[in-house]
Amino acid sequence: MSAEWTEHAGCLMAWPSRRELWGPHLADAARDYAAVAAAIAHFEPVLMVCNPGLADEVRDMCGPNVSPVEIPIDDSWARDSGPAFVRNREGEVAAVGFRFNAWGNRWHPHDSDAALARRLAEHLGVPFFQAPFVLEGGGFFVDGEGTLVTTEQCLLHPNRNPTMSREQIEQGLRDHLGVSTIVWLPYGHSLDTGPAGTDGHVDGVLQYVRPGTVMLELVADPSSPEHERGLANLAALHSARDAAGREFVVELVDPGPDTQVSFANHYLANGAVIVPVDPAQDDPPLARLAEIHPDREIVPVPGATLALGGGGPHCITQQIPAGVSLG
Repeated sequence: MSAEWTEHAGCLMAWPSRRELWGPHLADAARDYAAVAAAIAHFEPVLMVCNPGLADEVRDMCGPNVSPVEIPIDDSWARDSGPAFVRNREGEVAAVGFRFNAWGNRWHPHDSDAALARRLAEHLGVPFFQAPFVLEGGGFFVDGEGTLVTTEQCLLHPNRNPTMSREQIEQGLRDHLGVSTIVWLPYGHSLDTGPAGTDGHVDGVLQYVRPGTVMLELVADPSSPEHERGLANLAALHSARDAAGREFVVELVDPGPDTQVSFANHYLANGAVIVPVDPAQDDPPLARLAEIHPDREIVPVPGATLALGGGGPHCITQQIPAGVSLG
């Protein structure tokens, strides 16, 4: 699997659908999904999966640079239910679908989302491989050079793959994503365990920057429950080596003790960083992100409603690698 910072053919998203999740905020979610899609569309094409009959709504809210694709869905977290894209030695792209159980069977039904990866592979005309274990795209990052970073909190949770050992999960990651080295962080966010949670996805606390370099959220305030968890993640990174034998360079970002928005949960579009911001925060760490990504435009998008739903821009996107025809 290629790293997120490599060239994209486009971006995959899915239109907000689950009223039980969003409740009275469904319209707010649609507005903010549209804002994220429009921001990304300045840098790469966007395909927006939506339930049949909603294509006109997507066009009206997202604008002409976002293309609706009517495929049945239950929810709107394309990173988690959509495919991961891999490339062979000849450069040919295929899609991999992992078993999807709606974050530990939190939500039912989820049959349409469980079938989404295969249906999208058919739509895009790429080969499809089905992995035999549960994994969400927000639960891991790869560097495209053999390294995968994940969290024990999520991948070892008994509501995902209770019959698989840590070693069996690692082998599954190697077999289906082409990695050789798995780096385990202890934690995602402490608040990521509720009804809208993911049990500690790594994309809530970390993002890869380039080979050997990651960005990690670390709350400086020792009274925050995230402080000790961030220190534990930092220690794990400092003791790890990636597939090339490198020590990790860790760029730290302090989101502040009170914000619910994860600044690590940003999407690396072609030439840009699509980053969520909290309107209640006076000084979001956008300047720090600009230091970390000097060659990319920093594009803030609304983050509060996405955080209410349990995620951010990274959770609602999935990069489609260069070489795939979007039709």
